[in-house]
Amino acid sequence: MRIAVTIFLTDETITPTALARELEQRGYAGLYLPEHTHIPVERVTPYPAGGELPPEYGRTLDPFVALGQAAAVTERLGLGTGVTLVAQHDPIDLAKQVATLDHLSGGRFTLGLGFGWNVEEAADHGVRWRTRRELVRDRMALMRALWSEEPLAHDGEFASVRASFAHPKPAQKPRGPVVGPRTLVGGAAGPTLFAHIGEYADGWLPIGGRGLSESLPVLRAAWTDAGRDPAALQVVPYAVLPTPGKLAHYAGLGIEEVVLQLPSAGETEVLRVLDAYAAFL
Repeated sequence: MRIAVTIFLTDETITPTALARELEQRGYAGLYLPEHTHIPVERVTPYPAGGELPPEYGRTLDPFVALGQAAAVTERLGLGTGVTLVAQHDPIDLAKQVATLDHLSGGRFTLGLGFGWNVEEAADHGVRWRTRRELVRDRMALMRALWSEEPLAHDGEFASVRASFAHPKPAQKPRGPVVGPRTLVGGAAGPTLFAHIGEYADGWLPIGGRGLSESLPVLRAAWTDAGRDPAALQVVPYAVLPTPGKLAHYAGLGIEEVVLQLPSAGETEVLRVLDAYAAFL
């Protein structure tokens, strides 16, 4: 099983370059970074985990800039977002960022994408909350058009682009309906999410990994109904606090990669946790 990590990198934590070097030297498979552009002070949306929102949410580094630094000091380490809030981006700009990072890293990028939970943050980006999932679906289709080898136009409900010359292309080659980098969709289990995964992604990025025994058969059925190769489905439990029993359970479900949660902390504390997690490598 491949062991990757995720962390809220901020202006107060270990740096992207220091962490990336340590991860590659120690044999970790990848580094995934979350995204929040800002956290409005006047916020009605509750923190999904309960209690007060941790301060690092309002201090996160831009994941693409940070992952670009990580790419520059490593050769093998996987690089991913967990998650990119696609609804909060201009899709033409985002397509360029994603393709550039995948190209420069030699195809090491994973686009973990999600729909967000902070209504106020999304609203400042002009996102209508009830339509955000269809907005993301439409923007992903636009980006696939720009990533395609031949110029393709996209005329969608929320966005459009003319057939265009758009380079660089992502290093990863098309597979089935998926064009672009490895793409994993985050979110809670449900028919809409699973339909979207089957339509435009390589798999699922379930936060915490709870309830997989019940959810995986449903996802696999939706995946097969979408005409996808059953062997190609990827499920990557994300932000996991590991135990030997939990990882053994995932392995028994056929899961090949798990993303462990690191503390949002300085170099000494982060390296201490990496040492502890080394037992799972």
